[in-house]
Amino acid sequence: MQIFHRSTNTIAKVSIFGSIFFLAFFAWLFSTLLRSSYATGQYVVKKQPVPFSHEHHVSGLGIDCRYCHTSVEKSAFAGIPPTETCMNCHRQIWTNADLLEPIRASYRDNVPVRWTRIHDLPDFVYFNHSVHVAKGIGCVTCHGQVDRMQLMFQNASLQMEWCVDCHRDPVKNVRPREEVFNLEWQPPADPEQARALQARLAKEYNVRSLTSCSTCHR
Repeated sequence: MQIFHRSTNTIAKVSIFGSIFFLAFFAWLFSTLLRSSYATGQYVVKKQPVPFSHEHHVSGLGIDCRYCHTSVEKSAFAGIPPTETCMNCHRQIWTNADLLEPIRASYRDNVPVRWTRIHDLPDFVYFNHSVHVAKGIGCVTCHGQVDRMQLMFQNASLQMEWCVDCHRDPVKNVRPREEVFNLEWQPPADPEQARALQARLAKEYNVRSLTSCSTCHR
């Protein structure tokens, strides 16, 4: 005695294959969302108390990264400039600009400006700026061409796969230490010369491929 109709077999097969395709589509969708700017914050301009322009200050005025980010060469944290750093110039120029009232108020009331972090890694990730600087990794490698950013944004995804990609082969990003803060520096145009330079610097700076979990998760 036949309990189920013959079409049940077809329905069962279609359901199984449909489930596989549905799961594959869901996995693709989830992976795409994880890599999107919605999840990573990449290329997203965040509201700041003052719309500070790196393009104006770095490219236009020629201010070195280290003038504001004073601890980048000697500590894990690059440092957010105190209001006094801003006022070194703005005591003399644009002294009455409405745009800069939050800076003047901060200086007057001795209350730090609450800047919104752009490159904000999770608490479970350890990153040391001074180590990367000492190994000849330029600011532009992670932060992009900040001298061309009218408003600052996160240039890289900062996801683990992005970090690991560099850690697997860090030599390709090595530059002379004296050029770390030069946002316009480029390796030699000839590929062989570029590889030779980077290999020599990697050996001199003891650059190694570090991919163990404990390198970043401590």
